[in-house]
Amino acid sequence: MTREGDVDEDKRATLRRFAALGAASPFARFGDSGSESDAPDAIAGYVSAHPGTHFSKLRDDLKLGTGEAQHHLHRLENEDVVASQKDGDYRRYFPAGQFSEFEQVALGYLRRSTARGMLVTLLRRPDVTASELASELDVSRPTVSNYAGDLESAGLLSREDGYAVTEPETVLTLLIRYADSFDDDVAELAGEADSLLRYDP
Repeated sequence: MTREGDVDEDKRATLRRFAALGAASPFARFGDSGSESDAPDAIAGYVSAHPGTHFSKLRDDLKLGTGEAQHHLHRLENEDVVASQKDGDYRRYFPAGQFSEFEQVALGYLRRSTARGMLVTLLRRPDVTASELASELDVSRPTVSNYAGDLESAGLLSREDGYAVTEPETVLTLLIRYADSFDDDVAELAGEADSLLRYDP
């Protein structure tokens, strides 16, 4: 049986781990804030390591209460440490000033399992068909078609001649840079990066 003290200690350990990232990040500004809580730096560190994360994921992974997370995120946004944008039903968070608009949109979709799976598969196999994508991702053809439409509207995918990632180098760079914050497929992709990057000397 888990005791309340164990839960509190687990939360403190999680906050301390991400606070170390936040304190080391170039946008940390809380050294003289007078706050005794690790939460602001932990949130900054978490957002730095998981750009494009949405509120519920951040709150749950850091074991914060809803009000506590909202309070610190509001403060971080006011201090221009963290920026956010609405993405459908989600609000996604990024280190302020670090990503272009395209990169923010890309990271938002990369945080969605099916969209990420489609982009990863297309980076590996640019000639893959919709049927093959559906089979690879274990989803229906209509699901692939719906996501393809969303990705096209977001500027991440072209459907002029099959499916093609519109800025493959940028998307691949984001996947590699933040591979630890995604899944095993992305970790494997990162290991294949040298063979996927194309140079035109």
